[in-house]
Amino acid sequence: MELTGTSIIGSRRGASRAETSQGINPATGEKLAPTYYAASAAEVDEAAQLAHRAFATYSRLSGREKARFLRQIADNIAALGDGLTTRAVQETGLPTGRIQMETGRTCNQLRLFADMIEEGSWVDARIDRALPDRQPAPRPDLRSMLRPLGPVVVFCASNFPLAFSVAGGDTASALAGGNPVIVKAHHAHPGTAEFVGLAVQEAARACELPEGIFSLLYGSGSAVGTALIKHPLVKAGGFTGSRGGGRALMDTAAARPEPIPFYAEMSSINPVFILPGAMRERRDQIAAGLHASVTLGAGQFCTNPGLVLMADDADAKTFTSKLGELMAGTPEFTMLTPGICSSYQEGISSHLRHAGVETVASKPVERGSGCQAGAALFKTDAPTYLAHHELSAEVFGPATLLVTHNSREQMLEIARTLEGHLTATIHGTEDDLREFADLLAVLETKVGRLVFNGFPTGVEVSHAMVHGGPYPATSDGRSTSVGTRAIFRFTRQVCYQSFPDAGLPDELKNGNPLGIWRLIDGQFTHESLA
Repeated sequence: MELTGTSIIGSRRGASRAETSQGINPATGEKLAPTYYAASAAEVDEAAQLAHRAFATYSRLSGREKARFLRQIADNIAALGDGLTTRAVQETGLPTGRIQMETGRTCNQLRLFADMIEEGSWVDARIDRALPDRQPAPRPDLRSMLRPLGPVVVFCASNFPLAFSVAGGDTASALAGGNPVIVKAHHAHPGTAEFVGLAVQEAARACELPEGIFSLLYGSGSAVGTALIKHPLVKAGGFTGSRGGGRALMDTAAARPEPIPFYAEMSSINPVFILPGAMRERRDQIAAGLHASVTLGAGQFCTNPGLVLMADDADAKTFTSKLGELMAGTPEFTMLTPGICSSYQEGISSHLRHAGVETVASKPVERGSGCQAGAALFKTDAPTYLAHHELSAEVFGPATLLVTHNSREQMLEIARTLEGHLTATIHGTEDDLREFADLLAVLETKVGRLVFNGFPTGVEVSHAMVHGGPYPATSDGRSTSVGTRAIFRFTRQVCYQSFPDAGLPDELKNGNPLGIWRLIDGQFTHESLA
């Protein structure tokens, strides 16, 4: 497959030659061909217009037809093979195994959504039959279900070149819900994006779908991204990235004459609480697991554990020493981009300069032409942490901060002052859980996923997964960007009152031709109505 460096606008390629950029190999600093050209304002508008027109057809397709499209995308991506893997490794510095794993995850989540929409019950069909003889007023026949919103803009993430990018979770869930998608490529992996974008474009052609069902645009987030979110035909957005970038786009979406939902995953330090029983029983195992989690993928996961809380006692001192040895012995990493590497170094430097923070392990790295960085471990106490808000800032990379406390109340005070996060982890025994039930009650209000005796990195794509959390972890803590519940972000409820059967969607017809589960007069059933 030949890469051309131009946007994909429906069935054609972009013609703009404005504002160029290139992918960079973060391991060497080498610029990668080809040059990529930003979409023009006219091309942004064309993509939105095509998506708007495609919505009229795509939103009415059956679950089976949409499922075929998603499975075709997965098949096309899998068929890209070594070409995709090689390019993604070059652009990210990630190992081959990680790219292959992420490719499989991307294909599997597309197929998972396909299975769900083909079965069909996800639309939450509800029927309240008419009660014409009810007093003092009759009840009309009421039937409701979820319907798609319209064109959705998806922003690719820097740290997941496949699973949170062109055909990642946001795109899969939006397409599954019946929405055309316009993807804004990330500058860190433009060639990977083009590979996958062409696979999606070919799937749309093979399934004979309207050309505006998918577009992929290159250009900066501040220009092309903002223009897409402002476009009046765009009805929602999905984003994974920095707090600054996400908040700017979130505010833009809210400030439109017609505000639209914007689902941004932005910032999380994923606190870990090590309770006394667990520390006594398996401190070395926890240290080893925490080291693996903090340094996984050079710490460039949104679920990276950046804060660890524990009692200030002899066990904690031994734990700190063990973890410090592991961190100090960690080889250096290649980070994803120069910008991420620079931000990480700034965060490390801030901790190194802080009078109240002890450096347990920090490996200096020879800075060459690439994006190399070392692991780091820091330690402070609860009063210092509570007095210095800057210590709660995310340091995106292979580093974590240990915080010791002298009392249960200090630990709970830190828990109460936490911002919203994606995850919180508790290491404890069953006795610990009973004794610290009040901690669990606090953490339930702070995060989207609670982990017990495990580690937060590694997010399963499944029906029950929640990958979201209160602000600033996400812009809307009621949602998830991973798992099949993600489809609900790009839908809305529509009620049909007193419609004849012939005028209803199949999901709401008396005969239940799709055989789905429905809530009829308050009872779940897949039976038809007489």
